[in-house]
This record gives sequence, C-alpha cells and structure tokens, in this order.
Amino acid sequence: MATFYGFTAVFLWSLLALLTAASGMVPPFQLAALTFTIATLVGLVLCIIKKTPFSAFKQPLPVWIVGVGGLFGYHFFYFTALKNAPPVEASQIAYLWPLLIVLMAAMLPGERLRWFHLIGALMGLSGTTLLVTRGTGLTFDAHYIIGYGAAFLSALIWALYSVLSRQFAKTPSDIVTAFCAATALLSALCHLAFETTKWPDTTTQWLALIGLGLGPVGLAFYTWDIGMKRGNIQLLGVGSYAAPLLSTLLLIAFGYGNFTWQVILACLLITSGALLAAKEIIAKKS
Repeated sequence: MATFYGFTAVFLWSLLALLTAASGMVPPFQLAALTFTIATLVGLVLCIIKKTPFSAFKQPLPVWIVGVGGLFGYHFFYFTALKNAPPVEASQIAYLWPLLIVLMAAMLPGERLRWFHLIGALMGLSGTTLLVTRGTGLTFDAHYIIGYGAAFLSALIWALYSVLSRQFAKTPSDIVTAFCAATALLSALCHLAFETTKWPDTTTQWLALIGLGLGPVGLAFYTWDIGMKRGNIQLLGVGSYAAPLLSTLLLIAFGYGNFTWQVILACLLITSGALLAAKEIIAKKS
C-alpha cells in the first residue's frame, strides 16, 4: 500500500508541467513560495483531520536538515540550473534522480541492487532523454558549467532526501507540513532577493497555481514520504520515470505539444523498464 501511495506522487508530478504552463509568468521562486504555502495548508488540514499531536513536530535536528534541505535545496538548485544552462540539458541532468535513488537504495539495510533494477532505471533514463531532447541529442557547453552543476546538485539532493527518509521511517509524515512551511518562507526570501513580483493575470492562471499547491507541490510530497519510508524504494525510483512521460502525454492532450515517434519510443522504454524493475513483485503475485 505504501508503494501505491508513492506512485500517486509520481502521477501528481506528471501534472506539474501542465499546471505550471497554465499558471502564467509567475517567477519561479514566487511560484514556489505561493504553492508551498498552499501545501502547508494542505498538511495542516490533514493534521487536523488525523488529530496529530503537536509532539509529532518535535523531531531531532537531522530530520529537519534532511527535510528542509531536500525540499528547498532541490528547488533552489533546479531553478538556478534553469537560469544558468539551456533548459533541455538542465532538465535531463536533473532527471538523474530516479537512477540515483535506485543506486543509493542498495546501501540501505535490507536492500540490494539487482540487475533488473539497474537496467530498468537505465531504460527509463533513455526514454526520458528522448522526451526531453526530442531525439536531437544533447550538446553540453562548458560555458554553462554552473547551470549543469546546479542541475546535478538538484538531482543528488532529491535522491538523498528520498533515500534518507527511509532512515527516519518512524517519523510521522505529518512533519512534511513543517518542511513545506520552511520551504515557502525560504522561497519567499529568494524571490524578494532575486526576482520581480508578477501575479497571475486570469482566473485560469490562479486556478492552475492553486492546483499546483494542492497536488504536485502539495499532496505529492506527503504521499512520496510514505512511499519512501515504507514502500518498495527501488521500484518507486524506476517508476518515477513515468512522471515525464505522463507529463508529455498530458501536454499533448491539452494542445501544448505533438504526438511523435519519440513519444511512442519513450513510452515503450519507460514502461518496459518499470515492468522489468517490478519483475520480482510480479513473479511473487503470479
């Protein structure tokens, strides 16, 4: 069940590009501040419904470092990468995080890296490369080394956050509420320091922004936390490559892109990779 919760986060993240595109020209850190504020409200509502005691938020310093460092650190370096490198190359480097999760998970107690996990993750990475580059290939320019470095750091931070969450399995997922609140505050400070404020212009853009805060930048982080702490972490790592695929299909469905051979091949690679990674689970159930 925990693995299923983790996959709901992957599905919600597939809505990220569509809702971001529909939210207008709000600057990245301002968008993060607003959506993480909504995410905090989502967490508070869940805490009220579950009657979570205040003691759940009294956690050791390492929990806070991993949680806030993961959520804010990933977004800080990802936005930095997009500002200092071509989006295609930056996005592809940032999408190394599912592969890194699969590799890092092998170091956790009771986990081991099997060949089908690794091959499945590499197939997913290949499919994502096709989606991001549209089959034109990658061209790395040393002039953008800062952007490339920031993109890799974003991938590394998210992978570390996800895998280290397993070490705090006894920490209730309600703590993500506090992580979101801290990320909203830090994002607001970055916005004030680096950006010019720009608000959504239409009701549709406001609805898209609220949708981001409720789903991809809201509920997704809570369900991902459950999946990482109690689910099949390597299967979730490989399955995370479904997010860019579903995202592309949704963009096409809503008129933001075209259906091409690259999308078809990426679909086959990512789906086959996920099935290969899940072969042990499929075999047990058959």
